[in-house]
Amino acid sequence: MPATTLDPRTALVLIDLQKGITALPTVHPAEEIVARGARLAAAFRAHGLPVVLVRVTGPGAPGRTEMPPRQGEPPADFAELRPELGRQDGDIVVTKHTWGAFHATDLDLQLRRRGVTQIVLAGIATSIGVESTARAAHEHGYHVTVATDAVTDLDPETHRVSVTRILPRLAETDTTDAIIALLD
Repeated sequence: MPATTLDPRTALVLIDLQKGITALPTVHPAEEIVARGARLAAAFRAHGLPVVLVRVTGPGAPGRTEMPPRQGEPPADFAELRPELGRQDGDIVVTKHTWGAFHATDLDLQLRRRGVTQIVLAGIATSIGVESTARAAHEHGYHVTVATDAVTDLDPETHRVSVTRILPRLAETDTTDAIIALLD
């Protein structure tokens, strides 16, 4: 369902637009996703709305044994947010250790303190961090919108399923331009 409205207290949540993740091979060029995320962030800031920059660190969920071990340490700048996002002092930065941005972080607390009732999501990877965060946001009672041209994945089929089957059941979905138009 296309985006129809944004609540007066909507926050933008950008998932894993960091150096280590955007260096991975993705379905849609990561540079385009970062550029659209940056446009969304600038528009939200211009309207005085919260911008949340989520990054991932750590090995993932503990106790997993079927995942192949990492080869070596990630680069030192792996978790650094992309500079194109124009991080501001007022932005909320959330560091997660699992797929979703709500589990074991203070994201819900940060949003509720600001009276946020809706989130707009964008980032990488569609079927992992974005979808997990959308599911949790929905379960926490937030209205959810996903900028479908500002998300990408490592796998074309999981990206397609998330965008066409899963996310429309949890959220309104639309383009970056359409969402920015709703802000104005």
